[in-house]
Amino acid sequence: ALMFTTSLYFIWMRNLTSRLKGAGFFLMAILFFILQSCGDDGNASPVKQTGLVKDHEGNEYKTIKIGKQWWMAEDLRVTTLATGELIPNLTDAEEWASTTYPACANYNNNVGGSELLYNYYVINSVKRITPQGWRIPTDEDWKILEEYLGMSVAELDETNWRGTDQGDQLKIETTTTDGWIRYDGVWGTNSTGFSATGGSCRVYNGEWGIPAIRHSGYWWTSTTVNGHAWYRYLDYKKSGIFRYAAHPNYGFSIRCVKE
Repeated sequence: ALMFTTSLYFIWMRNLTSRLKGAGFFLMAILFFILQSCGDDGNASPVKQTGLVKDHEGNEYKTIKIGKQWWMAEDLRVTTLATGELIPNLTDAEEWASTTYPACANYNNNVGGSELLYNYYVINSVKRITPQGWRIPTDEDWKILEEYLGMSVAELDETNWRGTDQGDQLKIETTTTDGWIRYDGVWGTNSTGFSATGGSCRVYNGEWGIPAIRHSGYWWTSTTVNGHAWYRYLDYKKSGIFRYAAHPNYGFSIRCVKE
């Protein structure tokens, strides 16, 4: 009788151990799936692809991949053509207005400033100013970017203000001392990493653009229409992107896109 009872006890213990092992595996499986669900809710922001590129002067620029395009995340700041020829920094308004050759300027003649404004003759020159393997974006390049950021196809070819928050997605984030001037309800998010700054512009007659630095930013494209060139404009009071064509003696910032 004792041997029979002992045998039953060992059988019972073996079955219990087996059940516990099975339950443990089951609980571990449930825990694994819970952790997987918590770790990725499907809404996590993708990791931005970034890089660096140097121009022919040795200036280094951050780069960012937006959609299928690679953009410089900083404005061009060369003071020479790739051949080594100087791009004149014209401080005189009349000289700026009358030139038909490549020229640049710092806003309000602040020569120590990092932002450079270029006339269109810099872009129209047969002599390269961009880093090797990069080019001045076309009007179409900008439209590809704008559509990727959510602008409707119907708006891409329109002029003046277009889109919803595409401009805010490009603007560097505002702080109390840096970035764009604060304006109620309009905030740069820089969700793209494009890091657009407000360098303002120089007008075709040599005067300085109003609103000033930190209030507005203008960027050339390489595409011309009726002797003028398409450009893009961002404003501290607007969340969209402005598209129009300007006289070649305007002075705008330049961004480059990878070929």
